[in-house]
Amino acid sequence: MAEFQADGRRPSGNEYLAVFAIIMAGVVAIAALSTRPAIPAGPADIVSPMIAMFALTAVVWLLMVIARNGAVLLGGASLKYFRDYETEPPSEWIERPARAFNNLMQVPTLFYVVMLMMISFHNADALQLSLAWMYVASRAVHAAIYILFNYVPFRFAVYAVSCITLAIMWARFALSL
Repeated sequence: MAEFQADGRRPSGNEYLAVFAIIMAGVVAIAALSTRPAIPAGPADIVSPMIAMFALTAVVWLLMVIARNGAVLLGGASLKYFRDYETEPPSEWIERPARAFNNLMQVPTLFYVVMLMMISFHNADALQLSLAWMYVASRAVHAAIYILFNYVPFRFAVYAVSCITLAIMWARFALSL
């Protein structure tokens, strides 16, 4: 967060407040979800957010393919760049979908693992299901921010909310064993 923005400036105090507000809104949403009763959720219920997460990943993957190939076809990027990812780099926006796709291959792996473990151990309830949907939604917002306007403070805040949500999912799962 303390990194310089693309325009070379540090985030302002108001931007830090906005980041804090977004993270706190996520925490409040998680707390509100925590009031749900511990009604068991079936495997079919748990699979739905996993499918949604895969669909998000597939859409970002397709955007990456379109952006990169379109840039090469229209002369906005050189094939030389895609050989070593250093020579003649294209405009930053061309690689945003690729970076968002890469992000969807990292922390979300832990989401898939905890979801599969909940299914395997028959250990899912309505709260875990709500948290799973919140995680998928926050990852979708993160990808949209990254691809559309790449505003780092908001991107970080939504990323933090997704990580907090995932940590709570893991903690609830581990404590229920």
